[in-house]
Amino acid sequence: MVTPVGTRPAVPAVPRTGRRRGWSPSRRVLPYLLIGPALLFELLVHVIPMLTGVSISFLQLNQFYLRRWLQAPFAGLANYRIAFDLQSEIGLDLLRSVGITLAYSAVVVSVSWLFGIFGATLLQSSVRGRSLLRTFFLIPYALPVFTAVIVWKFMLDHDSGLVNHVLAGTGLGDGNTFWLLGDNAFISMALIGIWRLWPFALLTLMAGLQSIPTEVYEAAEVDGANRWQQFTGLTLPMLRPVNQVLVLVLFLWTFNDFNVPFTLFAGSTPASADLVSVHVYQSSFITWNFGLGSAMSVTLLVFLLVVTSLYIAVTSRRARNA
Repeated sequence: MVTPVGTRPAVPAVPRTGRRRGWSPSRRVLPYLLIGPALLFELLVHVIPMLTGVSISFLQLNQFYLRRWLQAPFAGLANYRIAFDLQSEIGLDLLRSVGITLAYSAVVVSVSWLFGIFGATLLQSSVRGRSLLRTFFLIPYALPVFTAVIVWKFMLDHDSGLVNHVLAGTGLGDGNTFWLLGDNAFISMALIGIWRLWPFALLTLMAGLQSIPTEVYEAAEVDGANRWQQFTGLTLPMLRPVNQVLVLVLFLWTFNDFNVPFTLFAGSTPASADLVSVHVYQSSFITWNFGLGSAMSVTLLVFLLVVTSLYIAVTSRRARNA
């Protein structure tokens, strides 16, 4: 049969079958089903413990009510008043610990970022053995934290430590330095923190540099820009979104760092290395004053939320004005 020009050939009708019986999730329900397990674990691991800590901060919970903590007397804001009382030794110790933690975070974040941007810029060029160097630089980040800190603890030991032997052999020291006591404890802790975190900065910045097209640098080189001008005028502005997230993540990690000081000093942390995380631990599990420790934790949580919000607001405004 010949079909006339300009007309469509007849398509045989497909018989309609009934819908498949049984339950099938719609497109609107399926995403919630997929993220449901993650939300459940987030609720169990973070939200419920956080709310429990907030409730404990309003209780007079100590060793006498540990087994029946729900029957602990209601303390109201008494724990917060003790933590904020700068006329008492508890309040002064907490304030001093916050200052040490801020100094530790500033040193570790800034030096880790400097090492990371230097290494990422170096490894972007075609250097011989670049893949081997990348693998070598990422070893500190891949090691378990407890293993790495224990190794450093042996190296920094006063009597048999490798650091004192190397310094004495090279003439840079007398080999009789106590690296885990006094003011040197802060230096040792910051050194280990930098050693652990700078590979993460390196990895993040390398990923950011790879997203920058090479044509931009070629055009800048044609215009007569040297390497430093390319770095300050092209690399840093294009890495601004990466740096915004990287600096924030490094700050939160270092401010809440507990594993390094606790493992390095075996629970007896010197005054110069008294980070807030260790200070709250000692207030809760050493003196058995869980109400006061929870009040300190809630206060620091609010502090970090405020700092994070201000940081995001300032950096986002700078990015819009740039």
